[in-house]
Amino acid sequence: QVQLVESGGGLVQAGGSLRLSCVASGIIFSINNMAWFRQAPGRQRELVAISGVTTNYADSVEGRFTISRDNAKNTVYLQMNSLKPEDTAVYYCKANINGAGHRAYIYWGQGTQVTVSS
Repeated sequence: QVQLVESGGGLVQAGGSLRLSCVASGIIFSINNMAWFRQAPGRQRELVAISGVTTNYADSVEGRFTISRDNAKNTVYLQMNSLKPEDTAVYYCKANINGAGHRAYIYWGQGTQVTVSS
């Protein structure tokens, strides 16, 4: 059993910054990749950034957001700079983890709200 717990969301003015964190805990042999998704009201959940063999970003956040990992702490971060009102969403952490039986499982966090005011 693995849990992902996100933190760091909040309310910020346009142009400001926030740093999200997501910690994975439980039976973890290795982590294949970790990613951040977001879902705004009335919209589909979308990939923001992923860190695995390679690192990739959505076009809408390229150059403003940075994903990073601390493998010793099973943690992924999302540094968000130059925030815009359209970045307002619930941000979710997703991880592909090799756990019990050395099988890969997908886990999601509970989400953290990010609100950017204009």
